[in-house]
Amino acid sequence: MNLVQDKVQQAIHLLKESDIDLWLTFVRETSAGGDPVLPLIYGLDLTWESALMIAKSGETIAIVGHYEAEAARRIGAYSTVIPYHQSIAPELLQVLKGIDPKRIAINFSENDVLADGLPVGLYQVLLKYLANTPYQERLVSAERIIRALRSRKTLLEVHLIRSAIQTTENIFLETYAYIQPGMSEIQVSEFMHQKMVEYEVSEAWDFQNCPIVNAGPDSSVGHISPTDLKIEPGQIFHIDFGVKQNGFCSDLQRVIYFLAPSEKYPPIEVQNGFNTVSSAIQNTVAAMRPGMTGFQIDQLARKAITGAGYPEFMYATGHHLGRNAHDGAGVLGPLWERYGDTPNYPLEPGHVYTVEPGITLPGYGYIGLEEDVFVTENGTEFLSTPQIELIVK
Repeated sequence: MNLVQDKVQQAIHLLKESDIDLWLTFVRETSAGGDPVLPLIYGLDLTWESALMIAKSGETIAIVGHYEAEAARRIGAYSTVIPYHQSIAPELLQVLKGIDPKRIAINFSENDVLADGLPVGLYQVLLKYLANTPYQERLVSAERIIRALRSRKTLLEVHLIRSAIQTTENIFLETYAYIQPGMSEIQVSEFMHQKMVEYEVSEAWDFQNCPIVNAGPDSSVGHISPTDLKIEPGQIFHIDFGVKQNGFCSDLQRVIYFLAPSEKYPPIEVQNGFNTVSSAIQNTVAAMRPGMTGFQIDQLARKAITGAGYPEFMYATGHHLGRNAHDGAGVLGPLWERYGDTPNYPLEPGHVYTVEPGITLPGYGYIGLEEDVFVTENGTEFLSTPQIELIVK
């Protein structure tokens, strides 16, 4: 069974769990910006208006343009493929009448961008097709289904994420050996880009910002491109980097300290800062259990940082990781308005998260570590090899 077939079968179980009769993914011209759920349940672009329908009963139906019907059959995930020429409406209504679903989930969400794939205009088209039928009043959000489908990773998905992480760690090791004082952020970024070519992988987020590299205290921390700032002795060098390999991502952060000429060891402020962040990650991951909310996890990491006397980091402790570096669903985050209800979502077996608290040390730079972890029935395990010692050069 391939990944798409696997996820479609998983979706049937989720419909039963959610007591939803039918999940309808309605799309068109997806190469222009398709529904984020398509890679999970179809794997290809679609041109004409298309309806991918998964029923609680186990029926799987794809209504697609005539010239894409054979491609839909070859995917092997849909037991019934219905082609059309002039309008999808008659076929769509006939299928709905045959199933007569009491609740029809469609892809809109106030909380989760990756469950919000139905554009307003296409939603209006759908309402027009459903006018004068009972089905227009039976539409509900598919957020819960999509959230679970994306976040509950299969064993194959976890294996592919592990492989992407291993490649990323290999590139990090080669980067540690390469970099030295006097090199610019741009030079380090270009080196890592070349390694992506050699390993035949792509970037996990925007190419120009992957990796994010920060040389010392004058470098802007965040989603930003590298600059001509150079690595200086007596400063921290920070890297945030991930790759996409076989459709799945990694997302790791590492820090290096470059000794000043008069130093044999990192300053105590730097070592204590590193130990605080590393310990916060270790203790937070050790506490993560199914059923805990993202907010509860965030509070553990956040209090570990502020309790040690450092300022609060102004972002979530972690996010889902999978087909995207930021893979939707819940966050390990505070109850800030910008996160909506997502910090209240519980951890579940099969979830893969990043854990990434950080602190800024004036005069030295940013200490940000990020690890990738997997939630099991009994706890949480590291998928990455955690950085527990400060790299010193």
